[in-house]
Amino acid sequence: MSKPYVTLLGKAVRTIARLRGGGSALPGLFVEKIDPDFMRRTLAQLPDGVVVISGTNGKTTTTKMVVELLQSQGLKVFTNRTGSNFTRGVAAALLGEVDTRGKLDADIAVLELDEAHAVHFVKVIAPRFSLLLNVMRDQLDRFGEIDTTAKLLAKIALATTEGVVLNREDPRVAAIAKLLTPELVTYFGLAPGLTEQFPNDDDMRHTQKRTLSALPADVTLSSIKDTVAEFVIDGRRVSSALKLQGIYNIYNAAAALALVRKVIGNTLDETKLFEALSNVTPAFGRGETLTVGNQPLELVLVKNPSGFRLGLASFEPKGYQTMIAVNDDYADGRDMSWLWDVEFDSLRENGVAMVSGMRAYDMALRLQYEEVMVTSVKTNLADALRQFISGASDQPKRIYCTYTAMLTLRQELSKMTNVEVIS
Repeated sequence: MSKPYVTLLGKAVRTIARLRGGGSALPGLFVEKIDPDFMRRTLAQLPDGVVVISGTNGKTTTTKMVVELLQSQGLKVFTNRTGSNFTRGVAAALLGEVDTRGKLDADIAVLELDEAHAVHFVKVIAPRFSLLLNVMRDQLDRFGEIDTTAKLLAKIALATTEGVVLNREDPRVAAIAKLLTPELVTYFGLAPGLTEQFPNDDDMRHTQKRTLSALPADVTLSSIKDTVAEFVIDGRRVSSALKLQGIYNIYNAAAALALVRKVIGNTLDETKLFEALSNVTPAFGRGETLTVGNQPLELVLVKNPSGFRLGLASFEPKGYQTMIAVNDDYADGRDMSWLWDVEFDSLRENGVAMVSGMRAYDMALRLQYEEVMVTSVKTNLADALRQFISGASDQPKRIYCTYTAMLTLRQELSKMTNVEVIS
């Protein structure tokens, strides 16, 4: 159990930070400085241990799904649910959940962790289970070459004690199995007819022709039709209606199912599992829908070429007013050259009503080369949002935004509608 004075001080910093609109990681940074053992000691209380979810794309949505699926099986789950995926973000989330004596009322922790920070985390706390989603070119100014990112994920896998779930369709992730004993490894995957909809990094860069995998997947996404997904599990076809939007979120569901099956084992209640899956809603900014002025407004987080490409493929632009907000803070990645790896031709017919953020003019230039008409460019996000909403008051709206741009937009939207602010 935690030292009482550390918990009380940390909770006080958390309260002050929230009142002042501070970031979610500040209290965690504080408690790490005064008590470096706080996180390890607190998580050690959990009888069912820790699950780590990492990879380039899809961590937040997949984590949310896994949490709700485990809850359907009767477990109390602790998670860093706002997507603050550095170790200090986990520490901050713990401060919000422990009581004044440092007691954490949970059975298991499911943690979304940034690839590099996960490596530091697993040196301190060995996860019982891990899920490794994919490796894409994302924020390479932070992590270096893509193979370096794959090596970070491999270190997570090597530290895991009971089960590692890997993406069969990502060659760099699937290759991690060679470092592990076969009993530890489970795969999730795609039916052959779906692989083109979910390109891996090599597919996007045309570096090599994809070959069909012979690796056996515990859960396979076999078809998608409107809001219904079909999975193959133990040779059986199981269908589920989903509230999640975006084809990438549906593939995340296969990953979540495979992980939960690994964690729960033979006591799994599949009826409750799929009932919970059908009720999962999008995570922060991952196709989440708000209501502003009696019209829907969708937030779609974009962090890299693959994520942006799948976002554009998942949401029909017709009938919607579109805004794109691009920042280049540390959490977004400083190198925004990846915007030139995204094809924006689907936006040509309707155009883009507003481009905003620190790199608004870079984004506008990219759209100009793609022959997409841009109505307005404003670097100030608050001003841009107000103009975007007032200029299309009678139409549905959609905003594609990088991470820190999303945080700012959520703060502004909280003044207009009911939206949970990440703080």
